[in-house]
Amino acid sequence: MSNPIVHVEVVGEDAEALQGFYRDAFEWQMRPSGPDYAMAHPGVEGGIDGGVGASPQGDRGHVTFYVEVGDLEATLGKIEGLGGSRVAGPMDVPGGPRIAMFADPEGHVVALIGAGSRRS
Repeated sequence: MSNPIVHVEVVGEDAEALQGFYRDAFEWQMRPSGPDYAMAHPGVEGGIDGGVGASPQGDRGHVTFYVEVGDLEATLGKIEGLGGSRVAGPMDVPGGPRIAMFADPEGHVVALIGAGSRRS
């Protein structure tokens, strides 16, 4: 079974400026989802929703994509066996899904989301 990309996230130093940029550049609908975060909806069928907001680490930020998997722990184990490394989790996002993060062998950070744990 294939594991789809189900979410993308853009975070950085200025949540309001980033949200305005992506709203204006791509006509995405921004729905507030916290003090410094908004869910971005493309408004077309087949588009992937995303999040745009402040970096929780207070750094310059990053872009992450989320892959849906059936078992977070098993997937992290497989990734570690292939030369990747666990970065965070699994953990529950307050009011949201169960996620984990890993780095591939070159250090690129990717997120996992547990199947069935996404909320609209």
